[in-house]
Amino acid sequence: MSRNRMIVVTIGLMVSLFLASMESTVISTAMPTIVAHLGGIDAYSWVFAAYMLASTTTVPLFGKLSDVYGRRPVFMFAMATFLIGSLLCGIANSMGELIAYRVIQGLGAGGLLPLVFTIIGDMFSLKQRATMQGVFSGVWGVSSVVGPLLGGFLVDQVDWRWIFYVNIPPGLLAAAIVWRGWIDRPRDTNVIRPAVDYLGAALLTLAIVLLLLGLFQLGSPASAAMIIGALICSVVLIIVERRAADPIVPLRLFGDRLFVIACAQGLMAGCAMFGSVSFVPLFAQTVLGTSATGAGAVLMPLMLGWVFSSVIGGRLLLRFDYRTLAGIGMILLVIGALMLTQLSSNASLIGLLIPMALMGIGMGQAIPAFLIAVQSSVQRSDLGSATSTVQFSRTIGGAIGVSIMGLALTAQLNAQLLGAGIDPATLQLEALIDPIAREAGTADLAFGAAVVRAIAVAIESVFVIAFISAAIGLVLTLLSPAGRIGALRREGDPTAEPAKEPAASGQAS
Repeated sequence: MSRNRMIVVTIGLMVSLFLASMESTVISTAMPTIVAHLGGIDAYSWVFAAYMLASTTTVPLFGKLSDVYGRRPVFMFAMATFLIGSLLCGIANSMGELIAYRVIQGLGAGGLLPLVFTIIGDMFSLKQRATMQGVFSGVWGVSSVVGPLLGGFLVDQVDWRWIFYVNIPPGLLAAAIVWRGWIDRPRDTNVIRPAVDYLGAALLTLAIVLLLLGLFQLGSPASAAMIIGALICSVVLIIVERRAADPIVPLRLFGDRLFVIACAQGLMAGCAMFGSVSFVPLFAQTVLGTSATGAGAVLMPLMLGWVFSSVIGGRLLLRFDYRTLAGIGMILLVIGALMLTQLSSNASLIGLLIPMALMGIGMGQAIPAFLIAVQSSVQRSDLGSATSTVQFSRTIGGAIGVSIMGLALTAQLNAQLLGAGIDPATLQLEALIDPIAREAGTADLAFGAAVVRAIAVAIESVFVIAFISAAIGLVLTLLSPAGRIGALRREGDPTAEPAKEPAASGQAS
């Protein structure tokens, strides 16, 4: 592939990644206004949950389909699904419609996120891959943080529907660029491709959906049944995958210590990161009294730190042990999360900005290190599955984290309100940050000192969970095998460089 073609495809991939990852957070600062227009405040959390459920469950399937049918057609299908979902979300007239359309949007995003990183692994050599994965991880971080800022701006200045319409022009451009520029590697027509493991995909999807639904409804009678159902599906999935000719998730990958720890670390880091990003804007709006745009701007240090750290970290990977760089990143993530636990109702804006910057720098170091290490060590035939599984671990970590943190927030808020002599049944958290109610002066409880203190303490409990998750992620990182990216060798990869350490060539693949 020529240099100019690689540049064009890279731009298309960057735009695709930006759009897909941004949609998980862009809606956070717009939801109060959406609820005011569409109603259905009781389904508030399902607008987030629907997108996360759909995008999380389809990640492994799209990764496997791209290994079998090629990156290009699968990428186009994912982009088309995402853009159709975005258009439908923009024209939704009820909360039920919006939730249904967010599922469609999430299905497309679940394909775009892993495919972008998989194509990068195909397109670049080892040295280029280390640099580009850092850059793309920075784009992923930027989009996740720009989301609330852009959502707040569009709500304040234009209309909430544009948080969905804004995806369509750049999405069409990105699709055209990738379709025109990317050419899949030639495939041996004499080799019979095994059938896609649709049974495994169905079991995996069912297990994840039941798990997340159980967590989102934790405490309800159906919750335990759903979680048990998820465990049963997982057991059956393992049995099916052991017998499948071409499993949706190759179980042999889980025999590799590096791969297992990369997934476990992604799970914990995703929980800490997405949990914090989801609730920091809420803290800014309810406790600090900022606008929707201002709440999104609070996350800017995280964005800048993530971008800078990802770019620098990608280059450092060529010189230093990936475990060392990932460990440094996780330490910064732990420190930032710890600082968030010290916030109170008297917190200042600077008290939010510093930990956000530290967490952004930490994620920019920790995330690319393991992803590049895994991509550099697995067989090319497993590249799509391995990349999507690592990405999947971070996404499902975020979904689980937001679910558990939401439950902790509700429980602690109710306890704090009762302690202050306020009946929680008379107060809805979402109403506190409804811009329409605030502007009309009808949110009379929104800025009562007792309520603000209760919210601050409740959100602090959320940050404690994020801190614990980050700390566990740090421990897992330290348990990973030490090594340099250049010493890893991916079997069947013509762009891979020979291992410099003689011992590496004797490792079983």
